[in-house]
Amino acid sequence: MRPLPCLRPVLFAASIALALAGQASAQTKTPAASVTPASATPAAAAAPAKSSMERQEIRAQLLPRRYTTIAAEIGAKVNRLPVREGGAFRAGQLLVSFDCSLQQAQLQKAQAELDGAQQTHKTNQRLAELNSVGQLELDLSKAAQGKARAEVGANQAVLGKCSIAAPYSGRLAEQKVREQQYVQPGQALLDILDDSMLELEFLVPSGWLGWLRVGSAFQVEIDETHKSYPAKFIRIGARVDPVSQSIKVAAAIDGKFPELIAGMSGRVKVTPPAAR
Repeated sequence: MRPLPCLRPVLFAASIALALAGQASAQTKTPAASVTPASATPAAAAAPAKSSMERQEIRAQLLPRRYTTIAAEIGAKVNRLPVREGGAFRAGQLLVSFDCSLQQAQLQKAQAELDGAQQTHKTNQRLAELNSVGQLELDLSKAAQGKARAEVGANQAVLGKCSIAAPYSGRLAEQKVREQQYVQPGQALLDILDDSMLELEFLVPSGWLGWLRVGSAFQVEIDETHKSYPAKFIRIGARVDPVSQSIKVAAAIDGKFPELIAGMSGRVKVTPPAAR
């Protein structure tokens, strides 16, 4: 049965009103996924953001207290190397000796020239008292005496370079030359190190500067021995890296442990006071 013509406009208006009402109710509804519980907001805000440095494992390597490379100061043949690679030595002990027969001969020649210059000057002094020699000859003989004395001093200094003594107690890390080998001035001979105290250098978060102090103790776990050892901070760097927000520090192994040698590495175990 068709509706009456007079009712058609009324029904059309009613359908439009219902459609508009449905759209309005749909816009007032909030999706469930966008609702954030009130209890979760304070917890998320209270959690401090950790830097990338704090999220990483801090690694460190054992370093000798002092280390250097011994180099030749003269050109000569290596005569003796008393300490073998890996061996220990004391401060002042002979490490290298050279064949300096040529330098010894040059010193003897310079000494003979000095003796002759001294005799000539003495003779000229006596002749000058008798007015038998001029002042110029006297001055020249005095200058020749001084030159000969300087030559003796220079040759003695060179002869003193014919042996190298250990500057401190330690161990021979690497031997770069062999006996009977001729070396040039400046050539590297030995790598030595002082292992009386092993140190650690590593980076820590700059936020630790609020509580980190020289002398603070911690533990370091060495990979090679699978053991933990006591250590303490001995130096704190003077500059913070603004990119990584870290600072370099140095620490020392607290005690004597014969199994530890330079080059070993491990994991630093430092617990900030707030997390203890």
